[in-house]
Amino acid sequence: MPLIRARKHSQITIPHEIRRKFKIAEGDYLEIEEHDNELVLKPVKVIHPDEAYFHTKEWQGGEKEADRDIAEGVVIGPFDNIKGALKALKSGKV
Repeated sequence: MPLIRARKHSQITIPHEIRRKFKIAEGDYLEIEEHDNELVLKPVKVIHPDEAYFHTKEWQGGEKEADRDIAEGVVIGPFDNIKGALKALKSGKV
């Protein structure tokens, strides 16, 4: 286990191997908890309220469905112009 040292202003450096393993990048947030007289750091993803919808179960389900459709080729387009897109919409195949 790597040894780290508390520096000026109580700052610590998380070793590169651990940052890579847990995908911790500069600017990421970590939550710190105390358990049985030990400190536990947990990576936390902060989601802006305007983007919260994207992380809902329903939205992510739709994303997975869209990814499957794309992988299976069950999509139409892209279109070179608006005329082709409107024709596809009117045909009811969308």
